[in-house]
Amino acid sequence: MLEAVLLVLIGLAGLGLGGELLVRGSVAIAKRLGVSDLATGLIIVGFATSMPEMVASLEAALVGSPGIAWGNIVGSNLANTLLILGITSLIAPVRNIGSGKRDAFVALALTLVFFILGFSQLAHFGIGLAMLIGVTIYVILRYKMGPEEQAPSSTSNQSKVLPFNYAIILFGAGLVSLIYGGQFLVSGGIDLARLADVSETVIGLTVVAVGTSLPELAASVAAAIRGRSGLALGNILGSNIYNILLIGGATMFVAPSAIPPELQNYDIWLLLISAVLLYILTSKASQIGPRVGLFLVMIFSMNVILAFI
Repeated sequence: MLEAVLLVLIGLAGLGLGGELLVRGSVAIAKRLGVSDLATGLIIVGFATSMPEMVASLEAALVGSPGIAWGNIVGSNLANTLLILGITSLIAPVRNIGSGKRDAFVALALTLVFFILGFSQLAHFGIGLAMLIGVTIYVILRYKMGPEEQAPSSTSNQSKVLPFNYAIILFGAGLVSLIYGGQFLVSGGIDLARLADVSETVIGLTVVAVGTSLPELAASVAAAIRGRSGLALGNILGSNIYNILLIGGATMFVAPSAIPPELQNYDIWLLLISAVLLYILTSKASQIGPRVGLFLVMIFSMNVILAFI
């Protein structure tokens, strides 16, 4: 028991450190490329902070634990939309959220596809390949749209950006930390599931999902405190899109397995509802304040409690 807990803690620490290094390097790289806060959050930070989920899900799938792999994807998107967006807006209102309407629609459409996959129980490497091609197309198109949006910073701020070579080193070090952290976390999570007589899917939905979402939480909160709402929102939306297309696609490609029926109880329904809610907020609201944030956190907390009942 103690060994399993230590593995989880070491894994979480590795993911947290790796995520922080990866985010810092990614933001510096993005600024050097000259894209907006929203595009930076979507393309670079969203990708970087999704690496813990990527590593954890692939590791779980390869060792024959699809429950953790798919549960992690569902749980991470729930954590992004409900927990992270909620906590971020409790600390500082997330303003100008209408800028994320287009990407919120993409996230909603992909969630619907994931929903259909879950209930159809389809599993084939070709589906994974199609998803990987889809995320490549999305990144290319989104990067091309970046210059049309608000500039990320003034010329005077560019001098404060990390040197490009140093940013690459941070990115690489963060990735290595994430890889090993993911391995420890999955190993400890599987052991805990067996010891506590809890299903691997539940562990994936809760412990692994929240643990791998820590980089998103740190990045979004830091962005909100600094008044970079676009970066915070882009990080959340981008991570949701990458979780489904990139991580789900990679998982389906390397170890094809159907989404566990256990997720069909209410988790996958809540995933779809949360995606609809986020799209409505980006379409109708001007900002997400503390009241909405508290509501989102409460929903997430109730879902975690229900998972263990």
